[in-house]
Amino acid sequence: MTATATLLAVDDWQSTEARHHERADALTAAHRARASRGEKHPIDDFLFTYYSYKPAVMRRWHPGVGVELAGAQDFPRAQWRWYRPGTADRSVVFDLEVFREERGLMADQARRVLTAIAGRSAGFGCFGLHEWAMVYRQSDRRHDVPLRLGQDGTDAVVDAHELRCTHFDAFRFFTDDAVPRNRQLLSRESQVAFEQPGCLHAGMDLYKWAVKLGPLVPGNLLLDAFELARDIRQLDMEASPYDLRSWGAEPVPIETVDGKAEYVRRQRGFTERSMAVRQRLLAVLEM
Repeated sequence: MTATATLLAVDDWQSTEARHHERADALTAAHRARASRGEKHPIDDFLFTYYSYKPAVMRRWHPGVGVELAGAQDFPRAQWRWYRPGTADRSVVFDLEVFREERGLMADQARRVLTAIAGRSAGFGCFGLHEWAMVYRQSDRRHDVPLRLGQDGTDAVVDAHELRCTHFDAFRFFTDDAVPRNRQLLSRESQVAFEQPGCLHAGMDLYKWAVKLGPLVPGNLLLDAFELARDIRQLDMEASPYDLRSWGAEPVPIETVDGKAEYVRRQRGFTERSMAVRQRLLAVLEM
């Protein structure tokens, strides 16, 4: 145990773990109930399908770097990957050195992306049109949900705007006709050069990075990142061309002046929340 490490007594870390389980279970309860019935939700299921992380991933609690768990050798955690015996009696601790050896390249990639985003000014001129660009002049759509303005009306909205998407993982789903309308042609190789903190998808991706970084990330930070992504996804779909009112999503009509103002107002709020989570993840990566 290093000089800065903290030793948690068995009762302390088990109670923290139990609270984490309760919070994670509450966050995934609706999704798990739908899955048991074979039902799908076009908004809420996204974080479990696009990112492909099961509820069990969120439920697993990690204390983070520099925390020893007293008596944990008597629990299954002792057999988990990237844990080793600590210096206290029958304790276990996250093995940062082995993690760096095995996942260092991924951690470096996360640091590069998150640092680049954190160092830029936020852009607020996209108005969520990435979702519109994904169905532009396209009758065969990924989501089996009607378009709020119909195909012609949707296409007209795209025609009337400049596309300013900065997130490659949204851009890669643009239709062929929409791709050349974007301000920049994005690629995986140029991702670090264009990502910016006002992007809703960059905020959602904080959950992806939190999962990828595994035991490096304390449980409360993982769940905060998930809650942020869940809330962002709601606006993402409310501002989309889809009619999701039957799913409880009132439209944010970004084709209007008032709709644009509402989108940007909420986008700014998510940018502030995202920056706070991003800084916490960067602090973890510096350990």
